[in-house]
Amino acid sequence: MDPMEAIKQTYFQECEELLLAMEEGLIAMESGEADSETINAVFRAVHSIKGSGGAFGFDALVRFAHQFETVLDHIRSGTLSADAQVVKILLRAGDNLADHVAAARSGTALAEGHDSEAMDALAALADADGAEAQAPADFDDLDFAPVAIAVDAVEVGPVVWSIRFFPHAELYANANEPLFILRELKTLGTLHVHADLSRLPELDQFDPAHSYCAWDLELKTEASVSQIEEAFEFVIGDCELEITAPAEAQPMDDLAPTTPVLAPSEAETPVLAAPPPAIPTPPAPAAVETAAASTATAIKPTIRVDLDKVDRLVNLVGELVITQAMLAQRVLDGGGQGAASVVNGLGELEHLLRELQESVMAIRTQPVKSVFQRMPRLVREVAAQTGKQVRIDLLGEATEVDKTVIDRLGEPLTHMIRNAIDHGIETPQARTAAGKPEEGCVRLSAEHRGGRIIIELSDDGRGIDRARVKAKAIEKGLIPPNAALSDDEIDNLIFLPGFSTASEISNISGRGVGMDVVRRNIIELGGRIIITSIPGCGSRFCLTLPLTLAVLDGMVVAVGEQTFVLPLTHIVESLQPKAEDIRAFGHGRALLHIRNTYVPLVDTGELLGTHLNNPPSKGVVILVESEGAGRLALLVDAIVGQQQVVIKSFEGNYQRIEGIAGATILGDGRVALILDVDGLVTRCRSSLQTGGRTGLPNEHEAEISQTGTTG
Repeated sequence: MDPMEAIKQTYFQECEELLLAMEEGLIAMESGEADSETINAVFRAVHSIKGSGGAFGFDALVRFAHQFETVLDHIRSGTLSADAQVVKILLRAGDNLADHVAAARSGTALAEGHDSEAMDALAALADADGAEAQAPADFDDLDFAPVAIAVDAVEVGPVVWSIRFFPHAELYANANEPLFILRELKTLGTLHVHADLSRLPELDQFDPAHSYCAWDLELKTEASVSQIEEAFEFVIGDCELEITAPAEAQPMDDLAPTTPVLAPSEAETPVLAAPPPAIPTPPAPAAVETAAASTATAIKPTIRVDLDKVDRLVNLVGELVITQAMLAQRVLDGGGQGAASVVNGLGELEHLLRELQESVMAIRTQPVKSVFQRMPRLVREVAAQTGKQVRIDLLGEATEVDKTVIDRLGEPLTHMIRNAIDHGIETPQARTAAGKPEEGCVRLSAEHRGGRIIIELSDDGRGIDRARVKAKAIEKGLIPPNAALSDDEIDNLIFLPGFSTASEISNISGRGVGMDVVRRNIIELGGRIIITSIPGCGSRFCLTLPLTLAVLDGMVVAVGEQTFVLPLTHIVESLQPKAEDIRAFGHGRALLHIRNTYVPLVDTGELLGTHLNNPPSKGVVILVESEGAGRLALLVDAIVGQQQVVIKSFEGNYQRIEGIAGATILGDGRVALILDVDGLVTRCRSSLQTGGRTGLPNEHEAEISQTGTTG
């Protein structure tokens, strides 16, 4: 790969993170949190995108980011107030900046005038208080004589820090500007700036691609060294920087400048020592020095790794776990002298392997924030298209999930949110007439629950119009006219391919695609989606997904001649039932009486096409619970054991089977199917509603009829 292309890819990966940080800050500003830290975070994100974009020649991106940055700088300096209207413009500008990044990444150009409205709005803000938006410096027209600048000081701190700052040429080439850094330092306290021109050569030896000017800064502040270092965080490596531990507090009057000082109002020339028309070989950067190491910024180092490499590592660790299980099984089967010590060693190995596997799996996880932060923009766009007032509340953004799940969540959530706004949220007039606030609310949350991740999307709209849904399904031939459906079954009709209640096709809906994609994607991830809707109050979509797609802790059970694995996260308890606690309930069905309640008792073998060897009273009942579909008592022959298993894709190697989540290889080399508890429970509930068999085989009905009672 072209080295420059590889650097570009790194830049675009960084842009993703910077755009998320920008979006997060703008949303915080929208909610009234326009503090200096938030504003500075947004400014730094835009500035970084602009700076590196200039190095690659993304001129349109740089021009737009510069205008955006100028407005943010006015807000930082206090000359422009971040009121609701201003923040609204900034949000739209953030959307346009994301469009510029996407266009640069794909190598395409945005449509003519795509950002003109946002540019005009930003320019108006920049000029609102008499401040003219700065154009990027034309270095050919600059007088290269450096100037010193003294910022009007406000006495805020008792401690004086000495800072030596010498920018390399790369700092300027990356579109960074020392003036912004000095302004940032000014916000921390009283600042005096002294220009060091000792390196400036004679004119005939002057190299325009080199850097000659340095600054000695004296900052009186209560801020810590980590806060001071934050002002330089985007130029570390492109400069020499020394921050000297503070001496005993002394009056700033004693710190007289040794070079001429100009206030910003008297000299608007950017503080530039030399122009950056070319990127020379960088000198070795000096380390940032602080005498007080205990106050140094604690920045966690990170690396970028190709996901394929991580997947390969995960697979290898999974194979290692399988091999360890096989060795343990063979030792137990073989017996012999010294077996006890070998078993102990294998136990320690198992413990270490579990820690290794958990550590490797943690590498694959990341917060759902990367997906959630895309949704506010979507809500704004769809709300504008539909003429509705909608806000989105995000909760649980720090919840960590497998990277594969993260990558597949974006499309389903996009369809669901568009559907919620278009079909669920009413117009402001309709909401007012219904006694609701004009602004509708969409709520998106994520949390860990019972070893799985639960993602809920709810709205406070009109809810599902079941009569209309059923009528549309009949009209489209998706169900027979005389179909007798429960409310849950009607709600689930919206997931059928080709289904839509929209009266006409629009950019948002009407083509009958979307919700079927949602269900298919969630099922492919080993998850399930459940709908709850109350007419006039709103709807809730609950997505249950596995935390990881690679391993799980399971209970190995025997059913006839077959072995299956039940995920421990779904198991409530296991017990050996008494004959009198099993009650017949119609033909081929039974209930288990447990602690003053009745739970459907299901013959697991009959469900899975095999047969139990033991009668119910000699077997074992596994009480399982699914998300949204209640509890079920699964009857099996015996519990073989409990172990961590490596999930192998069943669908990828064969095809999807209802009630089967995947497969694994046991210690004895046999393949065992992993049961999908949510699927089994839903399947059994459906069978109960239609009067089908879910319970006991015919040969065991006599035992129940003699010992139990008919329900």
